[in-house]
Amino acid sequence: MFRIRWLRKLVRKYSLPIPERRASSMKNKLSVAYALIAWNAFGLVCYMLYSGRADWARAYGYKSDEDMAIPPAQQWARTLNMDKVKVVRMSGMHVDDYYDYNAEKSNTTTVEDSDQQSTQQTND
Repeated sequence: MFRIRWLRKLVRKYSLPIPERRASSMKNKLSVAYALIAWNAFGLVCYMLYSGRADWARAYGYKSDEDMAIPPAQQWARTLNMDKVKVVRMSGMHVDDYYDYNAEKSNTTTVEDSDQQSTQQTND
């Protein structure tokens, strides 16, 4: 697929060959370590889903109720700093709804605006 020949040549030029038995042993140890880490990560995800913390940003207080009320399309438009966006909501291969989102006319405040307002309130 993708071959990085220059990296392969560089590694082979500056490293000593590893005996086949040792390389096989290292491969087996790394595969066991990978399997344990992957199993623990899977268990952590299942535990978070079971305990009701699937949306970790909301569970740990990084996302407010105001942010939860904004649709994901508008959140992405804010993140990408796009002022005028046409949002198309689809279900399968059919268009359910579409609307124009204009950030300039939006009444919602951005994170920077709320930070500026909080600093002004503390200074007063």
